[in-house]
Amino acid sequence: MPHREAPLPRHEATSVTHGDQADAELAAILPEITGPGGQFRHRQHIHLAFLAVRRYGMPEATTRICAWIQRIAGYERAPQKYHHTVSRAWVEIVAHHVDADPDCADFGSFAARHPVLLDKRLLTRHYRSSTLAAAPARRGWVEPDLLPFPWSPAQDSRAG
Repeated sequence: MPHREAPLPRHEATSVTHGDQADAELAAILPEITGPGGQFRHRQHIHLAFLAVRRYGMPEATTRICAWIQRIAGYERAPQKYHHTVSRAWVEIVAHHVDADPDCADFGSFAARHPVLLDKRLLTRHYRSSTLAAAPARRGWVEPDLLPFPWSPAQDSRAG
């Protein structure tokens, strides 16, 4: 997911739409998560994943988030910033925490209850940097190569 240092201008957030319903939905969500400054950084990525997981469940949220992030990166004329494994991994991690805390509907409260999600380095517990830097991880899904996610079948097989 792109992590911007500069804010995403309001006109960009609302002009992401191209007549497509998914784009219109993204344009409606962006102002809610970026706030007045229009920033789209790690916290906003997690917020977007939180909203999508709560609305659609993990599989559909993954599909939507990946498409939305590709759209944002393309709109920023930086399609190379899109990273499929990173985007999907964060949706899975957020979904795991949403499942563990299903009654928390407010992102601020959710983030306060699960501060580990705001640590951009969390994926380094699961992936080597060389794995994430490689083309296969950028283009498609790559399983963790250091520590499996707690909900993955690979983790279950190690426990037994």
